[in-house]
Amino acid sequence: MPRPRSKPAVAAGEVLIWILFAALIFPAGLVGWAVGHYTGHHGGTRTVTVAASSAPATTTATAPTTTAAATTTAAAAPSANGKAVFLSAGCSACHTFKAAGSSGKVGPDLDTAPEADAKKDNMQLAAFVKQSIDDPNAYISPGFPKGVMPSNFASSLGPQKVDALVAFITGGK
Repeated sequence: MPRPRSKPAVAAGEVLIWILFAALIFPAGLVGWAVGHYTGHHGGTRTVTVAASSAPATTTATAPTTTAAATTTAAAAPSANGKAVFLSAGCSACHTFKAAGSSGKVGPDLDTAPEADAKKDNMQLAAFVKQSIDDPNAYISPGFPKGVMPSNFASSLGPQKVDALVAFITGGK
C-alpha cells in the first residue's frame, strides 16, 4: 500500500506571491527614499501657503524736482521688493502684516510686535528685525513657542532679499 503524501505547510503559489510582493515593495521603497533624499525632504511635513492680494500695489508721487522723485523711487524700491520677498518666502502664512495683506496667527503680528520686542531687547528696530530673520530664536515674542520659525531663512534668501524684507517690515520707522 502506498504511503499517503503529507500536505506542505505553505503552498507553492503562496510562496510565489510573497516573493513577488517583496520584489515589488523593495524597489518602490528604495525609489521613495532616493526621491526624498535628493529633493531635500528629510522628514516632517511642512506646508506653506502663499497668497497675494488681488489688487496690485501702486504708488504715485508727484515731486517738484527731479531729485525728490529719484529719492522717492529709490525708497519705494526696497519696500516693493520686500513685499515680494515677504509673499514668496511664505511669511504671510504665519504672520499678520497689513502692508502685505496677511493675517497669519502662527507667529507674532508684524504690525505691532517688532517695535515692542525691539524695545524690550534694547535694540534698534531694523537690527532687531534682521536678527529675528537671521536667528529667529535669539528673541522669542511673548506667547509664542521657540523653534517654530525656520532658522534657514537668511541663508536661503540671501543678504539682498533679507535687507529688502527688513526695509519692508520696518517701513522706514
